[in-house]
Amino acid sequence: MPRRAYLGYALQRIAQAIAVILLAYVFTFLVITVLPGDPVSNTLNNPENNFTDDEVARIIAYYGLDKPVLVQLWESLGRFLSFDLGISLRSNLPVSRLIGDVLGSTLVLAASALAVAVVLAFAIAYGTRNLPAPLARPLRAFPSLFLSVPNFVIGLLLINIFAFQLGVFQVIDSEGPAATLFAAIALGIPVSAQLAEVLIANLDREARQEYATFATSRGLSRSRLFWRHLLKPSSLPVITVLALTIGELLGGALITETIFGRTGIGSLVQRSVTTQDLPVLQAVVVLAAVSFVVVNLVVDLLYPLLDPRVDLRGAPKRARAVEESSKDRVLAEVAR
Repeated sequence: MPRRAYLGYALQRIAQAIAVILLAYVFTFLVITVLPGDPVSNTLNNPENNFTDDEVARIIAYYGLDKPVLVQLWESLGRFLSFDLGISLRSNLPVSRLIGDVLGSTLVLAASALAVAVVLAFAIAYGTRNLPAPLARPLRAFPSLFLSVPNFVIGLLLINIFAFQLGVFQVIDSEGPAATLFAAIALGIPVSAQLAEVLIANLDREARQEYATFATSRGLSRSRLFWRHLLKPSSLPVITVLALTIGELLGGALITETIFGRTGIGSLVQRSVTTQDLPVLQAVVVLAAVSFVVVNLVVDLLYPLLDPRVDLRGAPKRARAVEESSKDRVLAEVAR
């Protein structure tokens, strides 16, 4: 892959990612600030919230609510670029501090759920290719089953069985390793379904290719064919799907944390919705958008490095030539 072509591709993707993040922030700001019935002003002026005149004046001065909208947007964007996410209307603490206090727990849960999803998806895909047909066929129905059951239902079932009946973990110890594992299972099962479906479909396609047929005719075992020749080309589309599921992981984490009683972004959002702490909600929405964009940017940058068939200059003939040469190399390796 030419270094200059990849550098241009990378700069283009980075510029697009920055533009998306800025547009997401501007959209969120407009929803909260510009639309009729400004929620921040309504919260400050609501007598039930017991804001003093000094507190109202300080918040108005900080957010520039007495200035034109464009000035507010410019100042707000400047604070965002300097990693200042604002001040909570309820606790009067920096929003970045509130998020930082609970972010670690959510990241542990999301990372654990991602690991569960990947392992489960690859286990299902391996079984469909290597187990006897009577066992492999039911495995193909697992992804559809997993997708049809919401993660909060899975979480409630796990709590009822493993916490209340078997006593494997304690509900009051929601941050313990066992509780974290079962929360990750509840969150990871629906995500694994999407990964497994894509992986199984690509394994089936690769298994019909000429090199796979040739390898089978040479007496290569199904397990060896799976690990040496089918898995790598079939896994590349899974990377793209994996990036798209990050949003589902973040959204599902909010629900899963509430069900398992964990202290994380989910509990912070729930509390902020109840108390109408809009700066906190805006920061969480923007950070979720940033996370989604950054993960997809990383995948976009890695994909050309992992798959030589990707033509950064948009030349279909060259892409087909690379694909054919790749197949020839595999055939040669199998023949040896």
